[in-house]
Amino acid sequence: MNKVRRSMTQYITDYEDVVRPEWIDSNGHMNLAFYVVVFDLATDKLYDTLGIGNAYREASGNSSFTAETHTVYEREVHLGDKLLVRSMLLGADAKRVHYFHEMYHVDSGERSAVQEIMSLHIDMRVRKVAPFPADLQASLSEAVRRFRPATLPKGAGRRIAMPG
Repeated sequence: MNKVRRSMTQYITDYEDVVRPEWIDSNGHMNLAFYVVVFDLATDKLYDTLGIGNAYREASGNSSFTAETHTVYEREVHLGDKLLVRSMLLGADAKRVHYFHEMYHVDSGERSAVQEIMSLHIDMRVRKVAPFPADLQASLSEAVRRFRPATLPKGAGRRIAMPG
């Protein structure tokens, strides 16, 4: 049974995976690069849900590029561990989408890592930032209204800094 707690948080998508042998590093746990791979696969599902995924790119000639990410590793995961990534939509405007992924170890229910992402809408013909079409911008605004959590999740808005 899935031990990941359900909460009042408005998750927009869930993505499941299992830690694969090729993802294990010399420390015997999943290498940091593969956390990013799992988060990227969760992003693909989120983009499809928001209508900005591969089908949108093929139909419109527009895409989304990641501009910034912040990843925090909280607990190790190991070979064969079942993972659940739950995604939250934090905001969107004319050219950007701001979202947050939480990765859970399914059996223990513990949060293993988080990733906060800012993406930019790109006109692939000129490979520059461009506004979303009006109908898509309205759809994204509605999704933010429906799914944005009341408070930022733990780990969102962090910056890297040394104390003192």
